[in-house]
Amino acid sequence: MTSDPPSTGRGSIHALLPEVLLSLAVVASFAWTLRFFVLNGYLPQPFVFDTNDTFMDWFNTAFWANRPGAFDVWRTIYPPLSFAFLDTFSLSGCYRDSPFHARDCDWLARSVIYGFYLIDAGLVWLAFRRANCATAPMRAAAFALGLPLLFTLERGNLILVALACFVVAYGDVVRSRGVRALAIAATINFKPYLVLPALAAGVKRHWRALELAGIATIALYLVTLAMVGSGTPMQIAANTANWVLFQSGQIWGEIYFSTSYAPLLQLKVAPIAVLDFLPSRVVETIYVLVPAVIRASQAAALLALAAAWLQPTAVTANRVSAILLAAYLVTQSPGGYTQTFLLFLVLLEPFRRPGPIVAVICAYLLCLVGEWPLATVLNVSSASWLGDRPVNPSFAIGVGQFLRPGLIVLILWSLVLDTVVQVARAHRTHRPSLGLAPA
Repeated sequence: MTSDPPSTGRGSIHALLPEVLLSLAVVASFAWTLRFFVLNGYLPQPFVFDTNDTFMDWFNTAFWANRPGAFDVWRTIYPPLSFAFLDTFSLSGCYRDSPFHARDCDWLARSVIYGFYLIDAGLVWLAFRRANCATAPMRAAAFALGLPLLFTLERGNLILVALACFVVAYGDVVRSRGVRALAIAATINFKPYLVLPALAAGVKRHWRALELAGIATIALYLVTLAMVGSGTPMQIAANTANWVLFQSGQIWGEIYFSTSYAPLLQLKVAPIAVLDFLPSRVVETIYVLVPAVIRASQAAALLALAAAWLQPTAVTANRVSAILLAAYLVTQSPGGYTQTFLLFLVLLEPFRRPGPIVAVICAYLLCLVGEWPLATVLNVSSASWLGDRPVNPSFAIGVGQFLRPGLIVLILWSLVLDTVVQVARAHRTHRPSLGLAPA
C-alpha cells in the first residue's frame, strides 16, 4: 500500500507558510498545556478527567495480563495479543496488589510506554519525510505534540504500540511485503477495527497483499491465543456485547473526547444534567442533524469506494484506507485517541488540490491541544499522579466536543469529493474496470 510519490524538493516559502503556521499553532498549544501543568499540577481538559489514573489503560490491562481471568472475570474485549505483549513487557511481581501499585512499581512498563511514544514520533517523521521532505518537519512536530497522540500517551493506551505497526504497514518505511503483512496483522490483533484500512487492498485489487495480511492476522491470533490460553472469538463477541451495554450508561465519558456526533444522541439520558448547560433548541437540532450527517457521510464514503473500485489507479491505497477509517469514526467513537491512525493517513496527503488541502488543515486543527470551556459540569477534588499533589480540576462542556467530530466529517467529505473528481478525470482516458483482475 503506497502513498503519493515522495517529493524531494524543498518547496517555496510561500507554499510552506500555511503548514508552518499551523504547526506553530500546535506547538504553541502544547507549550500552553505544559505551562498549565506546571502551574496547576494536572493536565487540562480534554485529557483524562481522573487525574490520579494516568496510564490507566496500560496498567489495568497489564494487571490482568499477569493473572488469569481477563476474558471471563474482567470481560475484556482486547484480543489475546494485548495480554501476551503486556505479560512480556511487565514485572509480574508488581501486580500482586492493584494496578495503582503496579504503576509506581513497574519501571519496565513505564519505560516501554515512553519508549513507544518516541518510536512512534521517529517512525512518523520518517514516513512523512518519505512522502514529502519539505513538509515533514511541520507534520511530524504537529503529530508528535498534538492532542490525539499526547492523550494516547497519558492514557497509556496500546495504540502507542499499534501505531508503530500501523506506520510500518502504511507509511512506506519498509519495502518488504512480508513485513508489511505482519505489521497489518499486529494492528488488527491490537485494535480489531483496524481491519477497515486493511480492506483498501481489496478495493485496489491488491489481492496478494490482502491474502498475506489475512493469513498473517489469523496466524498471529492463533499463536497469541495459545500463549494466553483464552480469548476465543465467542468470548470476545460476548464481552463486546456486554461492553456495549456498559458504555450506554457512560454518556459523559463518551462525549468528553469523541470522534463522532453519535454519543450526543444520548444526551437526554445522561447521568449528569448536561441538558442544564445547553439550550433546548440546540438539543433538538442535534437530534435532527446528527443522524442526517452520519447517514449522508456513510453514503458519501460508499460512493467514493465504488468510484475507486471503477478506477483503482486513480487514487492511492492510503486514500482509500483513510476514507474507510474516517467513515467508521464518523459513525461511532471508539475513543478520541483513535484519531491518531486517521491523522497519520491524512498527513500523508499532498498539500495540493482543494480536497486534500482542507483535509490536511483539519488534521492540524485536530492536533491542537486544549479545550475552550462553555459551562462547567464537574468540579473534582482529587490527587494528581503526574503532579504528585492534591488538585481541584474542573471539567466543562466545551467547544471541542462539538468541533472535533465536525472536523472528522469534513476530512471524510473532502477526501470523498477529491476522490470522485480524480476518478472522473481518470474516466477520460481509462475505461472503468469492472472485473476482479488487478488494474
